[in-house]
Amino acid sequence: MNVRRLIPTTALAGAVALGLVSLSACAGTSDAAEGGNGGKLDVVASFYPMQYLAEQIGGGHVAVETLTKPGVEPHDLELKPKQIGALGEADVILYLKGIQPAVDEAIAQAGVKNTVDAATLTKLEAHGTSTGHDHGHGEEGHEHADEHGAEEGHEGHDHGSEAGADPHVWLDPVKYAEVAKGVGSAFEKADPDHAADYKKNTDALVKKLGDLDTEFETGLKNTATRTFITTHSAFGYLAERYHLDQEGISGLDPESEPSPARMKELQEVAAKDKVSTIFFETLASDKTAKTLAGDTGLKTDVLDPLEGITDKSRGGDYIEVMRSNLTALKKALGAK
Repeated sequence: MNVRRLIPTTALAGAVALGLVSLSACAGTSDAAEGGNGGKLDVVASFYPMQYLAEQIGGGHVAVETLTKPGVEPHDLELKPKQIGALGEADVILYLKGIQPAVDEAIAQAGVKNTVDAATLTKLEAHGTSTGHDHGHGEEGHEHADEHGAEEGHEGHDHGSEAGADPHVWLDPVKYAEVAKGVGSAFEKADPDHAADYKKNTDALVKKLGDLDTEFETGLKNTATRTFITTHSAFGYLAERYHLDQEGISGLDPESEPSPARMKELQEVAAKDKVSTIFFETLASDKTAKTLAGDTGLKTDVLDPLEGITDKSRGGDYIEVMRSNLTALKKALGAK
């Protein structure tokens, strides 16, 4: 299987903005309260970052079905007729508009009242191949890009464009916690009988993500270099959060081929900023990373964008894999 095809620019128009489409104000007790799946709230999650939130927040009150099975690259997902039919029976749909065009289309047709598009919950911004505190993404730029993404993100932006909104907010524990709060509120509205439990579970998850944020902040505070090079420019929010500089080989789509000029530029960056490691991910080809590493005499390692958990993942869930990412970053950056 071609693990990650080039993503059509039109399909990933700035709808990649992660946000929550507001739920209907009249969303009362869900169908789950009247029977359904053993009395549980039936939740359909589009891919792993949404699944993790649903399971952590829903606990024993939800039955979570995931559209993207382990090992399937999210962008490549093609829904089976049975999956499309099941969407209409869900109590809550939790997805991320713009990441998976086939899912977006099916969800739009399903017409489920409690449809949660992970988007207005946190601010978005544009990230190109270079991202970090020294690349013009200060607080003011942050605000402007966020407003731009929120206003136009559902219309004409493209996933691989520097002008487009970057969807990878779950790789920043602080932003992911903001999304979690919105999902918790959505569950409370969809199933008010268990609202207290959803709130309690949300608070527990937010605390866990807060602890993770502290681990990253402390672990990456003092390093020999602040620059890391990765095939997939998925770590823009993480880089900004912890004052690092991400240099992406291929931009937001790791299968796009970098130009010879970009490769030469990266060799210069590696030498200037004392970069030791070229990162790649488990679900995409490591060919370009190994080529660059060979040309520069550097090592390679994995930095996982957490779009899915497989037996190749360095950890069994979001928190464990993020800690593995932290370990890899500390080693590559020369943390003291």
